[in-house]
Amino acid sequence: MFAVYAAAPDFDDPLAGLMTGERPEPEVPPGWAAVSMRAASLNMHDLSTLRGWGMPPERYPMILGCDGAGVLADGTEVVVHALVGSPGWTGPETLDPGRTVLSERHQGSFAETLVVPVRNLVPKPAGLSFSEAACLPTAWLTAYRMLFTNAGVRPGQTVLVQGRERIGSIATAAVRLAVAAGLEVWVTAEGSGRALAADLGAHRILEPSQTPPGLVDVVLDGGVDETSWTRSLDLLRPGGAIVCAGYRAGRAAESAAPHALHRLIFGELRLVGSAMGTAEELAELLTFLDHTGLRPRIARELPLQEAADGFREMLTGEADGKIVFTLPPSPAASEHTQPLGHLSE
Repeated sequence: MFAVYAAAPDFDDPLAGLMTGERPEPEVPPGWAAVSMRAASLNMHDLSTLRGWGMPPERYPMILGCDGAGVLADGTEVVVHALVGSPGWTGPETLDPGRTVLSERHQGSFAETLVVPVRNLVPKPAGLSFSEAACLPTAWLTAYRMLFTNAGVRPGQTVLVQGRERIGSIATAAVRLAVAAGLEVWVTAEGSGRALAADLGAHRILEPSQTPPGLVDVVLDGGVDETSWTRSLDLLRPGGAIVCAGYRAGRAAESAAPHALHRLIFGELRLVGSAMGTAEELAELLTFLDHTGLRPRIARELPLQEAADGFREMLTGEADGKIVFTLPPSPAASEHTQPLGHLSE
């Protein structure tokens, strides 16, 4: 089958190991299913794999791609949940110490066929295209969990989304979701990020060094470091929460100024870690978009054969939205109808 894969890691020149071509057809273990892929979206995780971050050399070659949507053998249209739990795990995938993301231990979604556990398949609403659905399982699901599960936001509250010159996929999704949910949304951004924040519907746009006009209920940060972590504490109302989905440098809790920990404890503030989301939350997110008409921002759609162009665009930071790779339907898949009930039983 045709696939886009990392042949070997190269930290300094990540595109050196990017390959396109034939890979073996995957076997389908019991409890797993084969998905004929129709669309898959690019994430920074894919560049990290090409660089070798967190990946031992013996796992290469590895088909890239965390996110995707496609069709089962019976014609059911599905979205693939990217977080794979360990065998026998029954709780939320986000709490599974053995969890992994597609393209870490299991081959990824940039292929004609993807094999995943049946529990990782979520029915795709008819109102979402394959390309739109393929944008959701990583960045949008992460933002959804940050807002609605871990921050527990309510309509009318104020949320500050920490952006910078380039507002990434998680921050973009968070702004769109928060606005649609009736929240007051502030964004820190600079340069071209300010225009993007306005286009996304942010109610107030601040420079990163600017003091907000008041306190907020929630701060969302997709890439926290020591500076933003300690500064965010001073922006919260009592009982507020900082929800972090990543980090850039250092050990924030140990190197932060002493007053930050004091405020965290005695202000009963919350610093909440957040890692992607569950299959149930992905289903909720799909319903949210289906009912509201909200759709992810797609910067470019390319045939999977032209994936290298998309990787180059992401590496240079030129993309203003998600980059999606598309695959044509197989002749066999087009003959089926789309029964959806059996995945939700």
